[in-house]
Amino acid sequence: MHTTLMQTAVALAVAQAGTAMAADNAAAAASTQQITRAGTQASAAGPETFFTGRVRVDPVWPADKGISASGAHVTFEPGARSAWHTHPAGQRLVVVSGVGRTQQWGQPVQEIRPGDVVWCPPGVKHWHGAAPGTAMTHLAVTGTVDGKNVEWMEKVSDEQYNAR
Repeated sequence: MHTTLMQTAVALAVAQAGTAMAADNAAAAASTQQITRAGTQASAAGPETFFTGRVRVDPVWPADKGISASGAHVTFEPGARSAWHTHPAGQRLVVVSGVGRTQQWGQPVQEIRPGDVVWCPPGVKHWHGAAPGTAMTHLAVTGTVDGKNVEWMEKVSDEQYNAR
């Protein structure tokens, strides 16, 4: 009887260890480094509904359970810009190339250059785009709340864009 009890205890311990190892393996697979190869995600034109001028969006990564923020390179041709909008979890813009403009509602238009980082707080109405004479590319890192990362509003008028 003692041997049977001991065998049962050992079998139970082995089964528990196997379950723990399976869980560890599943966790390891979920936490395995992943590489998304450059050029494997399609570029998209910025929709005319939300942008003025020619804009190209190159996705870098989607929001997921690991990080609730997406990333994209956004290239604005000279004079192109977003519409006014807000972000429920905020957004960081890292200017990669060119010269751009950005404006928070009620504030003056600001010029942005490579290396500048713009923080757009949650719920703050703003726009961003290229300067009139040069294209601009920024990396946009945008937080997500309940699957939503932006609230689009009206387009930026030429008068607003050209205000200095």
